[in-house]
Amino acid sequence: MNSDNDLQIAGDILEVPHLLQPPREHPATVAEYAGLARSIAADRARWEPLVRYDATTRWYHRLRTGPGYEVWLLSWVPGQGSGPHDHGPSSGVLTVLDGTLTERTRRGTRALRPGDQRVFAPGYVHEVINDALEPAVSLHVYYPGLTEMTMYTAQCAASAPHGAGAVPSA
Repeated sequence: MNSDNDLQIAGDILEVPHLLQPPREHPATVAEYAGLARSIAADRARWEPLVRYDATTRWYHRLRTGPGYEVWLLSWVPGQGSGPHDHGPSSGVLTVLDGTLTERTRRGTRALRPGDQRVFAPGYVHEVINDALEPAVSLHVYYPGLTEMTMYTAQCAASAPHGAGAVPSA
């Protein structure tokens, strides 16, 4: 009769290096990009000294690049927003580091607080705005790296299906 105590693995798998997957140097999946954003967010001492606030325009700083991706740090003073846009062929992960940002899509509006993440595919149309009374900071990972951003009129963005059929603003 077999029991759990009778079941043994022949050898220790950790002693057979050729059976183990080598650790990846760079992210390759959506989950790994989201994990990269969380690990950078957790390292406040690394990103916080870089943050600047600009009352005339959104401030941004490219924090890191890797094969096929970029990581950007952005600040938002109250009232600053992105306008309705997509990220062309890039997918991305948006992580709020400080403050509160509002994301608007054709499906509705959602408040994003520190630690909240949004993952989006190419062609995803949204608008991000700081409509709070305090500044906000966000981290953005784009893969492939951001090469284009299509801007939309608010009316077109509200009616456009994500990723198809929206008319860019002039």
